[in-house]
Amino acid sequence: MLLSRRALLLSSAPALLAARRALAADAGAAPAVIQRFYDALLAVMKAAKHLSFDQRYQILASIIGQTYNLALMSRLAVGPEWAHMQPPQQQAVTDAFSRYTISVYANRFDDYNGERFAVEPTPASNANGVTVQTILTKSDGDKVQLNYLMRQAPDGAWQVIDVYLSGTISELATRRSEFSSVLQQGGGDALVKLLEQRIAALRTG
Repeated sequence: MLLSRRALLLSSAPALLAARRALAADAGAAPAVIQRFYDALLAVMKAAKHLSFDQRYQILASIIGQTYNLALMSRLAVGPEWAHMQPPQQQAVTDAFSRYTISVYANRFDDYNGERFAVEPTPASNANGVTVQTILTKSDGDKVQLNYLMRQAPDGAWQVIDVYLSGTISELATRRSEFSSVLQQGGGDALVKLLEQRIAALRTG
């Protein structure tokens, strides 16, 4: 029995090695997703002086929708309360969270002063997928580390499911903390209302 088990392990080793190599090759596509996102973001920043908030929003909506798994991020940001929502309410939260995420980018990246993005070409393995490390160099030379946790979808595409500021501060953990009291007091409807208020503020701010 011992010999047969050992023989089985030895015979399966090449298959396991091949699977790991295939996963590594697939993961190699993850940084390219972030690079495309940054290229689109820089293009908007450089043209921002001639674009309204709504125009920036429309341009960024497509690339953000491709780059981010907004449906999963909405669920993770809500946390355990998600299970207590009915499907229509879940969809309303997802829609509001998605529009809020795009609005944040449309508001924040409204000018260009020589900022640069650098993407580490080799992703780091993670229990939840892979992490793509990047550096934003501001116009004053200050550097900000932005790490993207990415997961592969069933169709093989890599999408962001969380962003870590300074390499450690989870955006989703921050959102979950912000949303917690609102959800406890008013549920999904209250969260949608909050997100709509934030979207309006970003549009006019």
